[in-house]
Amino acid sequence: MRTLFKNGEIWCSRATYTSAVLVEDGKVAAIGDEALDQIFDKEVDLQGKFLAPGFIDAHAHPLFAGRESQGPVVNGLSSVEEIIAAVKKFADLNPDAKWIIGGAYEASIIPGGDFEAKWLDQASAEIPIVLHAVDHHTVWVNSKALEISGITSATKDPDGGAIARYEDGTPKGTLREPSAIDLILMHAPKRSLRDDVAAIEWACNQYLAAGVTSMTDAWVEPGMPEAYIAAAKSGALLIDTNLFFLAQPDSWKSNLPDFLRFRAEINQLGSDSKLHGKTVKFICDGALSAGTAALLEPYLDEPSSKGLLIWNEDELIDAMVAIDLEGFQIHAHAIGDAAIRQALNAIEAVIRINPARDRRPVIAHAQLIHPDDLDRFASLGVIANIQPLWTYLDPMNAQLIEPRIGSLRNNQQYQLKSLQDSGAQISFGSDWPVTSYEPLLALAVPVHRSAPGSNQPWSPQEAIAIEDSLAHYTFDAAHQNYWNKGVINVGADADFVVISSNPLSASAKEVASLRICETYVAGVSQYCEGQQQCH
Repeated sequence: MRTLFKNGEIWCSRATYTSAVLVEDGKVAAIGDEALDQIFDKEVDLQGKFLAPGFIDAHAHPLFAGRESQGPVVNGLSSVEEIIAAVKKFADLNPDAKWIIGGAYEASIIPGGDFEAKWLDQASAEIPIVLHAVDHHTVWVNSKALEISGITSATKDPDGGAIARYEDGTPKGTLREPSAIDLILMHAPKRSLRDDVAAIEWACNQYLAAGVTSMTDAWVEPGMPEAYIAAAKSGALLIDTNLFFLAQPDSWKSNLPDFLRFRAEINQLGSDSKLHGKTVKFICDGALSAGTAALLEPYLDEPSSKGLLIWNEDELIDAMVAIDLEGFQIHAHAIGDAAIRQALNAIEAVIRINPARDRRPVIAHAQLIHPDDLDRFASLGVIANIQPLWTYLDPMNAQLIEPRIGSLRNNQQYQLKSLQDSGAQISFGSDWPVTSYEPLLALAVPVHRSAPGSNQPWSPQEAIAIEDSLAHYTFDAAHQNYWNKGVINVGADADFVVISSNPLSASAKEVASLRICETYVAGVSQYCEGQQQCH
């Protein structure tokens, strides 16, 4: 099948447009006049709309998002009472549930972000309840969950984690970071493969409706690779997906054989498979909102604390060197300036110790970069994976983060323009379900850097051009994942998005109101607005 796309504004990549695109066997076969001169089987009249490479989410958690969709959804609720009511309604509608797990609540609605178990007991005191916060480094649980998990005043904080407590040491009901959260979730029933495959398919469909044609899962722990492999085999995995296997200090050595085994199994799915396993994820610290991001200088609200470094630096280097030697890409979560420096140091050691190769290491979030470390991204070839929807002064920053770190450090977050000017490579990811998966809601935020309904920019000197933002969400995100896509060029994958009008010529504040009209994967329409007059 040869399909010709024409009669629209066709954006190929930075500063490059074309008049037409010819697609054959899922690839771009010709562009411009050469495309118009060839024979085709089908014509797609874009009717003046904007055609671009499909969006690529280079850091997200779609399986977690799909799982949350199967529990109580409390996103956007603005009070404890509303959250409790939503959870109670879910409990009433699901009387056979053994556990209730959902999310994602906004921690900033409570000063300090410590939610209490007794509040959630009002939804149900009979079965355990676990709600993830929007930062997904924090959970709020009820008393039954604490009881089943055996967490009391005598329970010590695990390494790299924290249990919020009353003055007498009794747990409040809020736990932070994976090692503490696991104290709860290790007791939850194991999810069925069928439920997880359904969650993956649901996530893919959400993405297609948003114009996203490729995704990553940046936190793949035991039980999840099997679900993705099953989804790939059954056809439920609708878009290209790269898995990031999770390496943790206490388990990376024992889990490395599993990473290798799953990668081999994924590779054996064949060249037509949409599943890839190229990357290993390292979590170097927590989150600023939780006071667990690792800082070079103390938190203002707790001068004895500089946050949490999850890894000892020598152990991190050992792990990264070993995993890089196996050919995996390194993808490090690092938010605070101390964690970013540690990740850069470890990546520098990997480059020094291991043979040269095209390794494309990534530091995700890179929120608070110390000025002395800014140029190291470019010099070391480290990709900064940034979440564009975070680049304005949202309630979490204003109410939770700024009081903890002060306005000077708060305003140094998300140095996009400085990174670009230094020559560093940038890719975009949503971190869904932490924030929205919809690129059009995020695309212009790094341009205007202001809250919805406001014209007051946050750190306007770090604003970037809208075309750079679009490139970071397409070509640069594809580059991060070693994909031949994110650009309209001969030989590239024919993954496209059709947008109601050109976001590059719209005012920055209007971009979020544009519409996804159609989404193509390998040249075939997989989503059409309204499901009418689809090609």
